[in-house]
Amino acid sequence: MTESKPQFLSVGGPESQRLIAYRFRPAQGPQTLSTVVWLGGFRSDMLSTKASVLDDWAQKSGRAFLRFDYSGNGESPGDFTQACLSHWLEEALEIIETLTKGPVLLVGSSMGGWIALLVARALRQKGSDRLKGLVLIAPAVDFTEELMWDLFPDAVKDAILTQGFYMHQSEYGAYPITRLLIEDGRKHRLFGADIHPNCPVHILQGMQDDPVPWRHALRLIDHLPQDEVVLTLIKDGDHRLDARYGFHIEEPFRSFSVGGGYTLALA
Repeated sequence: MTESKPQFLSVGGPESQRLIAYRFRPAQGPQTLSTVVWLGGFRSDMLSTKASVLDDWAQKSGRAFLRFDYSGNGESPGDFTQACLSHWLEEALEIIETLTKGPVLLVGSSMGGWIALLVARALRQKGSDRLKGLVLIAPAVDFTEELMWDLFPDAVKDAILTQGFYMHQSEYGAYPITRLLIEDGRKHRLFGADIHPNCPVHILQGMQDDPVPWRHALRLIDHLPQDEVVLTLIKDGDHRLDARYGFHIEEPFRSFSVGGGYTLALA
């Protein structure tokens, strides 16, 4: 499928203004259906396999679909080394509030799962009831501390503190882990207190996921005491959960539309 060209939204104040690239597909079905919003992962972009599969599903089901790139990522301009979770959360909130109306369903992948929960908290604090459900794919809650800083050897920590960054080598290539990213992430930590998104939550987690181990998802569930939570563990799934797992990406929407107390696909 040929991708459309992105549009751009200006986010932030005069001293921190950023242009955010996004693609929005209006609803072709009932306007009462929730708009699906894709929140991508760390160093990912809105043209990823999962986002494209979800876009195709939304088009076939007549739903509105919104996806975007965080500043410094993908088609959004900016210096990645000067970006952090506070920026990306602000962008998510502003683009959702500016471009969507009515009920929304957030689908967050990896870091996007953390941002989705932070968006849920911000909406709840504003007294909004627009959020009708969360689908979290390998949610990397508090990853800057729990899955990075706490696991780094002293030499890496020293480089981050003294040089301001460390070039991390991964299977996805080399990229900088900045002191800004680590220190800003601490402002948004969720573990240590109950999390109340006030909507159904479905978590998809691969059991062969090295960057975000499946036990991290179990820890998240322990912090969701009130809302209904479904966890789908994919035995041979890794962190990508992409082309081979297209069924699993779509499965929560189907299961949430057939009863059992789940209403995500009908919201």
